[in-house]
Parts: sequence; C-alpha cells; structure tokens
Amino acid sequence: MEYEPWLRSLVWTNYRLAVLFGVLIPIGLSIWALSSRFEAMQRLLLIYWRVSSLLTIAVYLMIAELPISFLAGFGGLVLIPVSLWFWEDLNEEIDDRQDTLKLVFVSWRWAMTIYCALAALLQVPFLRCAFSRVAIATPACQVWLEAPFLFKQIFHANTKTGTLGFLAITALIVYAIYLLYFVFVRLGKQGRSATGY
Repeated sequence: MEYEPWLRSLVWTNYRLAVLFGVLIPIGLSIWALSSRFEAMQRLLLIYWRVSSLLTIAVYLMIAELPISFLAGFGGLVLIPVSLWFWEDLNEEIDDRQDTLKLVFVSWRWAMTIYCALAALLQVPFLRCAFSRVAIATPACQVWLEAPFLFKQIFHANTKTGTLGFLAITALIVYAIYLLYFVFVRLGKQGRSATGY
C-alpha cells in the first residue's frame, strides 16, 4: 500500500525517540540525581520508571502479537506525563533548586510530555488494532510490531514467544492491580503528595 513507506518511517522514528527520551536520558538523569543526592528528583524519577514500565510491558505484548498491546502502549503514553507533573510536593522542591541538573531535568520533562502527547496522537488511528486478531494482522498494524520483533531477535532470540507473552500478561495484570490500588486507596489518603505528608 502507498502509505506503508512513510508510515514505517514514522513508526520507527517514534520508537527511536521513545528509546532516547524514555530510556537513555532518564537513565542519565537518575545517575546524576543519585550522585547529587537530589532526593525529590530521585523520587520523581522512581515514579517515572514505575509508570513507564507499562511501555515495556506493551513491547513484550507486541512480541506475542497480543492486540491489547496497543491499549497498553497508549495508556503508558497518557500516564507518563501525568506522573511527571502530578506531585505538588516534589514539584515545589524541584522548583526551589537552581542548578544545571534542574534545568536539564525540567527540559527533559517538557520534552517527554510533548513526545508522549504527539506519540499518543499518532497511535489513535491504530487503536483499532487492539480489538481483534484480524485487525492486528493488517499491514498498518504489523508495522508497529517490527521494532518489538527486532528487540526479541536481539535480546530474547532463544526464548519462546509464548513465554514472553505469558510474562507480559502477568506483568500487565500486576500493573493494573497496583494502578487500581493507587487510584482507589492511596490517592484518597495522600492526594498529590508523593511523600504522603
């Protein structure tokens, strides 16, 4: 189909940006925050890693060609910006700091927010891939699975796809339970305070 070359390019660019903004930069920031003993940023980055694990789960669901992977990926893109801006106490502590680390962190936080918004908009037309195995087999949906398949070849070449799919479903269930617990129990108790005070 005519759309495939530009769509493939767009999807692969999306995955490259996800690795840059979602993995490499936060790893560097986490190391920097630890070495600087900046506890508020450490805490916020820990929250980020927990929330963004949904994107990792989505990649493994895609390896198994499970349609729910498209919903999981979209959900991760929505939840990440929320997790980065939600906490009033951490935001205040970060705002009070005046140094290069804060500047880099705030720049990344804005860049990550913009990336997630654009990536989520890009994925909206492909959410139909999430609702049937027939849809996920179409070329437009299969383009999204190419990068996860390559990831499997590189890091899990000798692992059965079914095993990875089972582990991903298990992780998704645990993630969903924790998210529900947070929304219906912890959020009512601590509000927008990450420390609970």
